[in-house]
Amino acid sequence: MKKKWISILLSASMAALVLAGCGGASKEAAEKAPVASNQSQQKETPAAKPNTSEEPCEIYMFINSPEYADAMTELIEAYKEVAPHVTINYETTQNDYPTLLKAKINSGDIPDIFASTSGKEIDVYREYSYDLTGQPLQGTIQESVADAMKSAEEGGGLYGIAIKGNYFGIVYNKDIFEECGITSFPSTIAEMKQACETISAKGYKPFTTGFNEWWVFKHVWQHYLDAAAENAGMDVSKLVQMFEKGEAKVSDYPELYNNFFEFIDLAVKYGDDKPLETALDAEISAFGTGKAAMVVGQGAWIEADVLSVNPNIKIGFDGYPVTDKAEQCQVISGSDQSLHVYKDSKVLQPTLDFVNWWYTSDYGKEWFTNVAGVVPPIKGAAASNYAIINQGDALSSQKGAAALAVCYSTDSWHEVFGALIQDYIGGAVDKDATCTAIETRWKEIEGVQ
Repeated sequence: MKKKWISILLSASMAALVLAGCGGASKEAAEKAPVASNQSQQKETPAAKPNTSEEPCEIYMFINSPEYADAMTELIEAYKEVAPHVTINYETTQNDYPTLLKAKINSGDIPDIFASTSGKEIDVYREYSYDLTGQPLQGTIQESVADAMKSAEEGGGLYGIAIKGNYFGIVYNKDIFEECGITSFPSTIAEMKQACETISAKGYKPFTTGFNEWWVFKHVWQHYLDAAAENAGMDVSKLVQMFEKGEAKVSDYPELYNNFFEFIDLAVKYGDDKPLETALDAEISAFGTGKAAMVVGQGAWIEADVLSVNPNIKIGFDGYPVTDKAEQCQVISGSDQSLHVYKDSKVLQPTLDFVNWWYTSDYGKEWFTNVAGVVPPIKGAAASNYAIINQGDALSSQKGAAALAVCYSTDSWHEVFGALIQDYIGGAVDKDATCTAIETRWKEIEGVQ
C-alpha cells in the first residue's frame, strides 16, 4: 500500500541527511520561553506563534506509524507556510523501530522528535526527553492522554505528546456480515467460531491478520490480558507487575492460556494463506477489496487507507470476544504512542515552537480529525466523520472501554512477545513451550526496568 512505500522511500532518503543547527536556538532560550499559566489551562489555549525571525534550521523527526506518513507530510507542509525558515526532515518506519531508535541513541544521533509507547516507556526515555510541563500545548491536551504521557517518577512531568488517541478492536465489513446473515457482531468465543464457519462457507476469508508484524500481537493480547485481570479481581497493571516479577504463570489464567491461543489458532485457520508473510498493507488490501471480513490487530488508524481502496465500504467496529461473557467484548480506548522532544536538541526552541503550533493552532486542531483521521488527543478538535471513531465512541459509552494494557509494558518486551507468538504460529514451538518462554522473557526484560 502507499503508506508502506512512503515509509520505505522516506527512510532511504533520510539516511543521507546531515542535520544543520538553528541560529540562536538553545536549551537556555527554550527554558526562558513563556509558559501557560494554570488559569490559561482552564480556558481555550491561544495558538502558539512560532518566531519566524530565526535563521534557517532543520528539525529531525524520527517516528513509527508509517500509516500516518501522508498526514504527517501535510502537517509539515502546512508548518512550512507558518515558519518558512524551518525544514522538518521526517523519517518513519515500523517493524524495526525500537531497535533503530536505540541504535541512534547509543550512537549519539538522537532525533529532535522521536516516538515510544506511552505509559511505562515514558520513563525509559525520560533522560532524553524535554519536560513539556507549562508549554502552551499542555492547555489543549486531553487529561486522559496527558496522564499516559507523564512520568511515574517523583516529580512527575509531561514528557510526551500524542499523534492520536486510539481505539483498538476488530474492524469488520458490515456488508459481508449482512450477506452471511450475521445480524450482530459475535461477542462470545462460541459466537465467533460460528461466525467464522458461516463466513467461510460463503466464500470469504473470515480474517486478515497481519501476523508478519510483531506489534499486531500486543494489540490482540491486551484484550485477553484485561479480561484475565478483571476475572481475577485485580487491575491489569497489577497482573502485569506479577508477570514482571515472575509471580504469575500464563496457565493460571484461562483467558490467556486457553482463549488467547484459541483465537490465534482460529485466525490462522480462517485467515491469510501465508499469515507470517502478511503485513499491514496486505491486510488493508484484503479487507478493502472484500476478500476478508475482519481485520485483526488494528484499529482506528487503518480507516483512511481502507477508504482509499474502497470508498463505499461499510465499516463496522467492535471488541474481541475474549470469554463467553458478552459484556467483556469491549473496545480499548487510550493513547498508546508518545512523541518526545529531545531535551538537548541543538534546535530545541524551534522544535518546541513546532509542537506547540501543532497542538494549539486552528490547523492543528483540524489536522487530527480531517487529515489524519484519528481520535483527537486534544480538546476542541473538529468532530470526526470516521466510522471506527464514531462506533468506538458509542461502544465505549454503552459498554465501557477496557484498559490500554499495552502501556504497562515496554516495546522491548512487546517485540519479543510478538516473535514468540510468530514462532508458535510457524510451528517451531508448542503452546506450553511458548507460555514458558513468555514468562521467562517477560521477567528478564521488564523485571529490571
